[in-house]
Amino acid sequence: MPAQVLANVIRGNTVESIHRGHFIVLDGEGRTVASAGDPDTVTFYRSSCKFFQAIPLITSGAADAFGFTEEEVALACASHSGQKRHVEIAASMLAKIGLDETALHCGTHAPFYRPEADKLIREGKSPSTLQNNCSGKHSGMLAVARRIGADVATYEHLDNPVQQQILDVISKFAEVPRDEIAVGSDGCAVPNFAVSIRAMACSFVNLISRADSFDRDTADAAKRLVTAALNHPELIGGTDRLDTQIMQAAPGRVLSKVGADGVWLAGVLPCEQWPSGLAVALKIEDGDDFLSRPVVAIELLRRLEALAPDDLVALSPMPIKNRRGDVVGKVNAEILHLL
Repeated sequence: MPAQVLANVIRGNTVESIHRGHFIVLDGEGRTVASAGDPDTVTFYRSSCKFFQAIPLITSGAADAFGFTEEEVALACASHSGQKRHVEIAASMLAKIGLDETALHCGTHAPFYRPEADKLIREGKSPSTLQNNCSGKHSGMLAVARRIGADVATYEHLDNPVQQQILDVISKFAEVPRDEIAVGSDGCAVPNFAVSIRAMACSFVNLISRADSFDRDTADAAKRLVTAALNHPELIGGTDRLDTQIMQAAPGRVLSKVGADGVWLAGVLPCEQWPSGLAVALKIEDGDDFLSRPVVAIELLRRLEALAPDDLVALSPMPIKNRRGDVVGKVNAEILHLL
């Protein structure tokens, strides 16, 4: 099946651009609730796999051995905005394992939180690795390396035992054999994994609904990570970030995790409407992260009754404004006929 039109950008009354993509919704038993396009399309998880990359932080005993708080565990799953609190928590994680930011191999970029980025410009400073959106994840990986005696200098290399444990976790949760998982380098230099969109949804089903089918340590780790994220949604993204906005709009009910290049995964925890829970996997074909992805993600959650119709109305439909701030159009989800 070709990609389906999922969103239109409309200026005035004219469609200016369209965004196609694929999605699938699975219930907690793995049954297809809805889909569009080709859910068997293979693409990279990107940051949507951070919960799975953090599983070894718990199963290795590193989180407890180094006394990580629930906030620190949550930040290990985050694509944070580089806000002051995010930076402080990442620094605390490193201090507890006897390292500092020079041990991070994630590189630097301007903080996603615009006021922090503007502050750096005013002060003539360069971004810190602690402000990298992946610094929590990398700090967690370094903690695992310390705990199991792996080389901290090469913790991001695929052949390092830390990354091999993560590959095992991806295989287990996505239900894809290791040798069928394509591996590439993510933006933060660690390995990332390509599986089908269907397999991504399967991995989130296993994370939120079927963790007890795994060994006890893995099951406990999955539940601990989900709980930490739901309790601290402000750490998973940050101010005005999609993951944080969704989880704050549906507290304790929806787990959300974006990935670069138009990927988004969500888990609807078991509830009256969905007794076994739901998992949603979305890929915007052209990789758009800022127009179509939030609009489609929110509309999907509304149609699945995981969000109320009046939740996050400022994001879906998303207004298009000119340089003066006048509303001159909108980005509209086109998925009604697909559900």
